[in-house]
This record gives sequence, C-alpha cells and structure tokens, in this order.
Amino acid sequence: MYSSTIRGAVGVIALGAAALAAPAAAAGDHDGFIYGRVETTSGAEYEGFLRWGDEECFWDDLFHSLKEDLPHRDMVKWEDIDERDWDRKHRRDGERISLFGREIIIHDDHDDPWDLSRIFIARFGDIERIEVTGDEDADLIMKSGARIAVSGYANDVGGTVQVDDEAAGRIDLHWERIDTIEFMPAPSGADPEVWRLHGRVETDSGEFEGFIQWDKEECISSDKLDGNTRDGEMSIAMGRIRMIERRGHSSSNVELKDGRVFRLRDTNDVNRENRGIMVEDERFGRVTIPWEEFDRIVFSEPQGSGRGYNDYRPLKELRGTVHVVDGDTYRGSIVLDLDESEGWEMLNGSYRDIEFNIPLARVASITPGRRDQSTVVLRNGEELRLEDSADVGKGNIGVLIYSGSDDPVYVDWEEVESIELD
Repeated sequence: MYSSTIRGAVGVIALGAAALAAPAAAAGDHDGFIYGRVETTSGAEYEGFLRWGDEECFWDDLFHSLKEDLPHRDMVKWEDIDERDWDRKHRRDGERISLFGREIIIHDDHDDPWDLSRIFIARFGDIERIEVTGDEDADLIMKSGARIAVSGYANDVGGTVQVDDEAAGRIDLHWERIDTIEFMPAPSGADPEVWRLHGRVETDSGEFEGFIQWDKEECISSDKLDGNTRDGEMSIAMGRIRMIERRGHSSSNVELKDGRVFRLRDTNDVNRENRGIMVEDERFGRVTIPWEEFDRIVFSEPQGSGRGYNDYRPLKELRGTVHVVDGDTYRGSIVLDLDESEGWEMLNGSYRDIEFNIPLARVASITPGRRDQSTVVLRNGEELRLEDSADVGKGNIGVLIYSGSDDPVYVDWEEVESIELD
C-alpha cells in the first residue's frame, strides 16, 4: 500500500504530417526532446530530433533491451547458493519468469546451472552513445562511463530510428543501416513544432500527473487517437483532446477541447487492447497504468517538454548499508540482484498491476517483506509496497557488498533485513 494517497496524476517531431502548432507558451521549448547525430554504415551523417519508431522521443523515455553479460554474477560461486532454495525459486529447468508481461528465461546449463538473463532499462538521457554491433545488438556507453552490451528483447534494439534532419528532412533509418548514435542537447533555435502531452490520470488506486505516453506510443500533440464511431472512423490529433474516459472493456468517451464528446471503439487506443498509459510522474519516475486500472485522463495545457540532456548527471555506483536478519551489517558498494549497480538503473515493481520504473538514485531504502513484495521508501518520502518483479520479490538472486579490496560479501535475498542507500 502507499503511505500516502497517490495524488494528482507522454511523434517529430514534425515526424508526421499535419502537426499541430505549439501554443505560444510552449513555443521554442525543445529541451526534453531526444536529439543526436546518427552515422550510418555507408558513412553518411544525419543530425536532428530523434524518435524510436512511433514511440520514444524524450530524454526520460525508457530504453529497453536484454543484458548480454552479468559480470557481478561471477563473484558468487554456485556452492554458495542454497541449491534447494534455488530450485524452489527457479527450478533450473529453462523456466520462463514473467516480468511486466515479458519473459526472462533461466537456462538449463550444466556448466553454468544458474545462467540467466536480465532486462536492461535506462532513460535515454542517461545514455551518451550507442554503437550498433548487430541486427539486434548494440553497445551502450552510459554517461557514468559504463559500457553495456545488449541484445534484442524490445524494438528499441533492431527497430527503426526516425531522424528529422534540418537540411535533409525526415529519414527512417533501419537498425542494420546504423553504425553509431551520439546523443547531445538540441541547438538553440531548433523547433520540433509540436508539444508534449501532459495530464492527470485517475485510477482506482489514486491519481498520477505528468507527461503522458498513451498506449505506450502517442506522446506529442500531432500523434493520432484512432477509433470508430456510429458515423465512421475517426483519427483525432492528441493535442485536440481534453479528456478520455474508459467505458468498460470495449470503448471510451473522448471529449475534445471544443466541447464535443464522441464514443470511440474497435481500436487499441480506446479499448482493452490498450497497452497501458505511461506517466512520467515527478514523485516516482515512469508509471504504467493498465487499462483495467484506468478511469480517465484530463489533459493539461502544454507544460514544457521535460528535462534537457545536460540535466541528466552521470550517476555512478550504488553505495549503502545492508542489514542481515542474523544481525550482521555490511557497508560498501552494492549490487542488487547481481545486476543493478549504478544510480541510473531501474528498480521495477508493481502495485495493483500499476507498474513502476524508479531510478535507483531516487531510492532511500528497500525492506523485503512477506508474500513476495518489498517496501520501498523514496528520497522524497513516498513509500510504496511493490511486488511482481525480481528486484523486490523471490526472483531476486541476492545482494553483493564490496567493502574493500577483498572479495565481496554475498547475501541471499531471503537473508536481507533491509538495504539503505546513500
């Protein structure tokens, strides 16, 4: 449960025709839009606002893939793991563990009996450079200096990147034609000519407010909401909408800013096939609300485009104190789930099917509890009880603490009393 009621509650970007002109208050506000220089395998260069397919185009949007390596895993020997406990958790039989609707595969490997995969999640603003290494592969160089090899899992690797080049116009670059992507702030005077969606989302569990990504896709004023009415098909620019209200599983009421209301159905924009409403809520980070939990959204007037690229400081290693149930205490550099070791990485979990992706730099403490959940306290005082992920539940392999030149101390997740992060 939450310690307090959840209050209040995201493409060009002219990457699309018939873009709505931004209101005067938002004109020229481009800091939050992803910008960069792309070099192709043919040696050509394109520079401008970037968008991943028809989805991510802001620095706080999340880049997803699968980590190729888990280097900290090698610091723990199989004999240090309670084999019966591991079997109970994972069965070591190629089990597929579900995480937010996707599967993490634990492989059956006799040479490495606990070979497993972990998802990579980071904000675009924490990435300095992408080097494409294969059709669904890349090396990501983070602002912290870390180099991470990733592969597949999501269309962020292997998909299409749109570039709105000022001189050449828009070009859609397929992943296999890309050599490198270098991120940078947009130059003064660059104008995406659209604005970012912002609003308040009401759910049965409270309200979330912030930048909106509807159906995990529509996030700018020129993106379209599609649906069928009694009179025919409609395709409405998101910037013209004042409110969307869920009407059961199959339809929604859509109110325009001019006061007209339409009942739309038959598409995943307005029915149960909607993939989720994402909110960049300042209290938590990225929150994803499933259709069944969504009641309605009221859009705000433009609220800018979000933090600029230079506002994402390099976030390095996690440090803190681990309290163990037997009374021992260890302090030093911390690796969670043998995976997350830096402040830009994400703590994942859900509450009443609402998913949270919280940068670890915002987390003050984690206290494992019963029933496969943990209490997470943020630095702003918010408290969440999260479940349904390896970060906060029984799928967590354990914690490493590096306290000096010696080998790190390994603590099984079920032995952790609490973790306090500096």
